[in-house]
Amino acid sequence: MKIPKGIEGDYLETKQDHLFFDIKGIHHPPDRKICFLRFYPDQNGDRIKDDIKFKKIYSLDERYSKLREQYPQYLFFSKNIGLELQGVKLEDIKQIYTPRAYFKKLKDKNELTETEIQSKNLCELLLHKGDIPENSIGISGSPMIGLNKKSSDIDIVIYGTQVSLKFQDKLKNIFQASNNCRMYNLEEYKTHYKWRVGGSDISFKDFLKSEKKKLHQGKFHGIDFFIRYIKSPKDWNGTYYDYKFKNLGRIKIKAKITDSTNSIFTPCSYKIEHLKVLESKIIPKNINLKNLNEINSFRGRFCEQAIKGENVLVTGKLEEVKFRNDKSYLRILLTNQIQDKMIINK
Repeated sequence: MKIPKGIEGDYLETKQDHLFFDIKGIHHPPDRKICFLRFYPDQNGDRIKDDIKFKKIYSLDERYSKLREQYPQYLFFSKNIGLELQGVKLEDIKQIYTPRAYFKKLKDKNELTETEIQSKNLCELLLHKGDIPENSIGISGSPMIGLNKKSSDIDIVIYGTQVSLKFQDKLKNIFQASNNCRMYNLEEYKTHYKWRVGGSDISFKDFLKSEKKKLHQGKFHGIDFFIRYIKSPKDWNGTYYDYKFKNLGRIKIKAKITDSTNSIFTPCSYKIEHLKVLESKIIPKNINLKNLNEINSFRGRFCEQAIKGENVLVTGKLEEVKFRNDKSYLRILLTNQIQDKMIINK
């Protein structure tokens, strides 16, 4: 399976300005990569690469503000998506970093830092215990671009639709074995809660309903890790210009999950049966909500949020989706950490 460069999990470095962006999604315009600012030079930064100090930027709002103030050339309006996005034109890219190349680099390297040792060891454990092809796994995040701290976590990327689904089924056995790879405990979930849903009105009880069942995150030798799954290229369905999205407003509904197979992937999706509208600010008013059949998100926090058969309360942006000449349908897109929610409703 050949994985192209410049997709979810990869990072890029700009020719000018010494900026590092994390690339988002699998569909991109032909002239640029959709990506979001992650590190920028700052004399007060706490990370150093090539004698330059860098700061890491976290929230989406902060990333947009930084680009508007200092680097507006990395913003563009997407007519297809109907949003202002962050992106770097191909001619402005100095280098693309891929998780697969970084894992190979660690295997060939003689002297490793503690973070590199544990990242490599976790990859090899998952390869061995999870029966993953060696070219279907990699290590992403700040270590991949040399901007990590000692406290940085381990970001694993696994490629391939069937590889990912089969591996996910084996994760419980990996956690149960004595190999220093485990799920979070209650105190760790409390810490997780603060930065995952901080600022929202989601209770810890509701947060835990989903979080305690998630298998794509945990601790390895005391270090946090997160697994991201990417579908096989043959399952990417079309190109960037095959899709058109229209913002129809915001909505809160009660729904039943009818298929959660794709909940592990980035982007994640859930097929739903719409049960009841609880709140809506929809424009126009004559939208037929019988066509609402999907929940989507590019945010890792919404992966494995619910399983088939569960009822959920969902708050997010209602969009009309048009793929090529097919009939349009409606989806709820979850993007905002504070406003958007997907809570299991018993």
